[in-house]
Amino acid sequence: MSTSTQRTPINAEGIVDWGLPYPHAVKFGNLVFLSGQLAQDEATGQPVEGGIQPQTRKVLENIKAVLEAAGTSMDMVLKTSCFLMDRNDFDDFNVVYREFFPKGKEPARSTFQVAKLAPGYIIEIEVIAGIPD
Repeated sequence: MSTSTQRTPINAEGIVDWGLPYPHAVKFGNLVFLSGQLAQDEATGQPVEGGIQPQTRKVLENIKAVLEAAGTSMDMVLKTSCFLMDRNDFDDFNVVYREFFPKGKEPARSTFQVAKLAPGYIIEIEVIAGIPD
């Protein structure tokens, strides 16, 4: 296990830079902490249309890209924090979530209903992942 305590910001190609004061992720030792990801359509600059499943898929694809930029993968995700605008989307959200985290490979998770996200967005996910030696 690495004993490095260097803090390294990570930004992935193809993922929206919101121009806000945080990177897509921060690598610290053998861990990577991802900032919350939203489902922005890079072509239009707008939220992905179609509801919870397309937005969840886009968010998880973004997470996968950021993890790869940090030198890790979805298999190494240890914890997710999921923020849904509507608790009624929980079952449909889980359908897509299971595509990325199949049975036996699920990370620890917290899921919250929130009052507000950026306009047009109905889900945000942040993760903590390990980085293999």
